[in-house]
Formats: sequence, structure tokens, C-alpha cells
Amino acid sequence: MDLHATAVISPEARLGSGVRVGPYAVIEADTVVGDGTEIRAHAVVKRYTILGSGNRIHEHAVLGGEPQDLGFDGSPTRLVIGDRNVIREFVTVHRASKPGSATVIGSDCFLMAGCHVAHDCVLGNRVILANGALLSGHISVGDRVFLSGGVLSHQFCRIGRLAFLSGGTRAPMDCLPFVITEGHPARARAVNVVGLRRAGWKAPEVRAVKEAFRILVRSGLLLETALAQMAELHDPNVDEMIAFCRESKRGFHRNAVPEPDDDEGGATA
Repeated sequence: MDLHATAVISPEARLGSGVRVGPYAVIEADTVVGDGTEIRAHAVVKRYTILGSGNRIHEHAVLGGEPQDLGFDGSPTRLVIGDRNVIREFVTVHRASKPGSATVIGSDCFLMAGCHVAHDCVLGNRVILANGALLSGHISVGDRVFLSGGVLSHQFCRIGRLAFLSGGTRAPMDCLPFVITEGHPARARAVNVVGLRRAGWKAPEVRAVKEAFRILVRSGLLLETALAQMAELHDPNVDEMIAFCRESKRGFHRNAVPEPDDDEGGATA
């Protein structure tokens, strides 16, 4: 391990092999830092935080802070972070608000400077939050989602797998998987074709989701009628969209923007 002399590390913290801790960083008690993780200058890892291996925590990030919830009673809730994540400057991630629960970030995520992930959020793998993206409490974010700069998402919302939210979007409801959502308030714009291709999707898979999007968003059909027509496509990704819609408790962004000239706008890494 490479631990700077000015770092403050509790003897009750568990550090794996190859951990590097920079000047004036703080690692509190009851924490776990996995092998090969780097915690840079002035970053803070607060108690009840579990970090996997190979993470890079940049300057002044604060992980595992107490939730900003008036009902929080000080219980030993947790923040659990997977492997190989990059968490940039001034990111804040809070632990959960209820006893026995956890805020969770998956693996291979990239949280850019100034992001906030509130209590009880669950992020999948390969999620990207650009600068200043803000997630309220209890939000679920699917794998390979891209939130552009300044996105604001309401508590208890869900953001489906491979969704793309454009910069400055205000999302008070669920955001459909595989879809570009944008605006203030948000509306469904188009299928996230570039993101799907980058994820390795083949042309027939993309075509099926584009047809499902047309039925759901642009046809003007009642929701149940649209979902029934989507089911006739017999495609597993479309079935995922159907399930997402049926499971929505807050409703989802469906109102379409005018047909774009090129529906391949937006991308997700």
C-alpha cells in the first residue's frame, strides 16, 4: 500500500492490497477499500462504505455521507460501490436512509465532477453521469445509462437500461429504456440508436425497438392498445420496454417531440 503521511485512516478501516491514499484524504472506521483502489487528495470515505477493487476516487469526492432525509435516525446504513469505477472531483454519494438498506453503485461507472447520487439510489453497471447530474433519493438507473450534464431526476424515478438523457433534462417521471429523453419537462425524442450500436446491438434488434417506439410514442394509441401491439413484435428487448411501462408507478415520459431529421442523435458509452 502507498499511504500518504498526511492521510487520516481509521485503524478500523479495512484496506486491500495495492491501495493508494493521497494527501489529506480521510477514511473513517467501518469501511472497506478493495484491492488496487486509489483515493486521491482530500477525498473522504465515510463510515459504512464498501468500495470494490480498482476504483479511482478523485480529489474532494465524499462517499457515504449521511442521507439528506429529515426522517433519518442515524442507523448504520451502507453505501456499496463495485469495481473499476471512476468518481471525479466533488462528487457526493450518500448512504441509504433506512436500517438494513444500501445505496448501490455497480461496476465500470463514470461519475464526472460535481455529480450527486442521493440516498437509496441503485445504479447498474457502466452508467455515466456527466458533470452536475443530480439524482434524488430512491432512483433506479439501468445498465449503460448516460445522463448528460445538468440532468435533474425526481426521487423514486426509474431510468431504463441504455437510456440517454440530454443535457439539462428535467425528469419528474420514469425514462424509457433504449430511448433518448430530453427537455424541460422531459419528453421522449427518439431511439438511442448510437448507444445501442455501441453496446453491440445488431440491426434487427434496433429495428424492433424503433418500431416499438413508433407504436408507443408516435402512434397516438391508448397505452394498453400500444402495449398489445408491441407484444406482437415478439422481441425480448421490446418485452423489456413493455414490462418497464407496466411496472411504472410514477408514469413515464411518453409525449413525443417532432420527428427529428436523424433519430440517431445522442449516444451512450
